Amino acid sequence: MTLTSRKIAFAATAALSLAATAAFAEDIPSWCGPDNATLALLDGSGGNSWRQITSASAREEAEKCPSITDFFYADGQGDTQKSISDIKSFAARGVDAMVVFGDAGPAVLPALTAAHRAGVTVVPYRQQVGGEEGVNYAKFVSASFVSDGVNFGNFIKREFPDGAKMLFLSGPAGNSVGLEMLEGLNSVLDERYEYLNPAPFHVTNWDPALTQQVLTAEIAKHPQIDVIISDYGASLIGGLPAFERNGRSIPAITTESVNLLGCFWHDKQANNPDFKLLTRGGGNENGRLAAQWAIALATGGTPPETSVYTSEIFEDSVTGEPSEVQCRRDLPGEIYLSAKLSPEKQLEAINQ
Repeated sequence: MTLTSRKIAFAATAALSLAATAAFAEDIPSWCGPDNATLALLDGSGGNSWRQITSASAREEAEKCPSITDFFYADGQGDTQKSISDIKSFAARGVDAMVVFGDAGPAVLPALTAAHRAGVTVVPYRQQVGGEEGVNYAKFVSASFVSDGVNFGNFIKREFPDGAKMLFLSGPAGNSVGLEMLEGLNSVLDERYEYLNPAPFHVTNWDPALTQQVLTAEIAKHPQIDVIISDYGASLIGGLPAFERNGRSIPAITTESVNLLGCFWHDKQANNPDFKLLTRGGGNENGRLAAQWAIALATGGTPPETSVYTSEIFEDSVTGEPSEVQCRRDLPGEIYLSAKLSPEKQLEAINQ
């Protein structure tokens, strides 16, 4: 097993004056308690840039708490058995708290439950793993994909008040992200808004190659596509030029922000009059919220007020609010300009 760990150190020494010590204490967040603890972040599949940046964001959050004496990280590499082994390994090593992105869902629940019963503060996040708080783990930190669907639906209703033909793409079959987003969409849109995809959404596994195949087939099948709805913006890029090859404008898109998509919009929008773009933030701060909960429970701090992460609208090409579409050509396409983590630290994370 390949594990990385590093000591999280703070510039507090015996030479500090009482006044400086008091000022330092004021900077410590309320979720950072007085009890020392070690923290592990376990990714079920950490190989893509979104995961690397989200993990680095959680690590940066942990660095705000001097009570965290060690930070560990393990990547399950998309292998369910390795993910389970990582959880068991850190529990056996006596780590005090673990934040877990359980890609394998309920398959990792027995290992999480065993760690919880052994006294580890276990906080799974974002991906549903089943079980109950207080029985199988300490806290589940979720994300409100329903609110994303509501935001996307309101944009579609605003731009297409008389109805629209829509193509909804999501990840693996049955994934909770797509299902919750669909719930939000349907709470806003009525029967005038038609889904062209098989119910509940087109399966893409969040894979760019499969997404390109799906888009190419749907463009050939449907002479009218007004809106593409997706929960992973980076995967769309390869398939969108097929509209132009067929003499059609790229349609309106609602999706997750990423630098690659922003620059693509700037390159294409002049010759694609229907290419309106609404994005939500990349969601990397979900890892920060999960880290805050784990640290609060392990160190005796005050837990955050919410355990549900909600992404805000990031870019709107029509209104320019809260931001016009952004593009940093000096940065890689995988960078999330909506993230709190600086672009420089994001580069470090994806180049490790």
